Amino acid sequence: MHDAVAQGNVAVVTGGASGIGLAAARRFLDEGMKVCIADLPGAGLEEAAESLGGQVLAVATDVSDLGQIKALEARVTAELGPVDVLMSNAGIQPGSSIFDEEDTWQRVIDVNMWGIIRCAQVFAPGMIAAGRPGLIVNTGSKQGITTPPGDPAYNVSKAGVKAFTEALQHALRNIEGCKVEARLFIPGFVFTPLTARGRTEKPAGAWPPEQVVDFLFEALGRDEFYILCPDNEVDRATDAKRILWAAGDIAENRPPLSRWHPDYGDAFADWLKQ
Repeated sequence: MHDAVAQGNVAVVTGGASGIGLAAARRFLDEGMKVCIADLPGAGLEEAAESLGGQVLAVATDVSDLGQIKALEARVTAELGPVDVLMSNAGIQPGSSIFDEEDTWQRVIDVNMWGIIRCAQVFAPGMIAAGRPGLIVNTGSKQGITTPPGDPAYNVSKAGVKAFTEALQHALRNIEGCKVEARLFIPGFVFTPLTARGRTEKPAGAWPPEQVVDFLFEALGRDEFYILCPDNEVDRATDAKRILWAAGDIAENRPPLSRWHPDYGDAFADWLKQ
């Protein structure tokens, strides 16, 4: 386990009222940590706190608002102590189209990308100054790497999370005496309120949030920056091939998103079989 995940230490989980965030908060509690869950105000946040036995600090926070992030950091530090683990997990996926007919682009990028960037910018300086092992886990997405057609705003936001988290880790490792690290968490198909889309039963291909969090915590015990999580449909080898193919679009100057291009469908299928 990472040294920052230790009894008595402080963990903050944004998007902590449901899904992966709630499962992670429960796991941090099991590790003996003091935990804050941050999410939008409402019954969901209150019910999540109750489900965790009332042992957490629940702070209503819209991570698209810099002022609210600053207030969250100040309150956690004052009530629980210096932050050791920040899990920036808050995200939305209302759907989008390339010309923004749904008027969702701004909100998606404000929450999914700027929320993660601003949380790191607000929390990291205090974590570094504390001089203790620290950990920032940013939740990305495979859609931010292979960028499949269908939800461009979400893809753009998660591609930004990938690029930012890589830059963040590079910056942290070059600060003298810094003991804080960043990790990019890339879940697979997870059955959460974000992905349910009206379904009440978990699809066979999906992992439940608890299984995903188990995978995350196992990976935190290893020196891995990219925590690429499989699911019941896609294994690690298939993910790797999809990612390499996407990079090949640039290296080989194929059409963008050639995996879904009619002229390259057979070539991609052959690539997966290799």
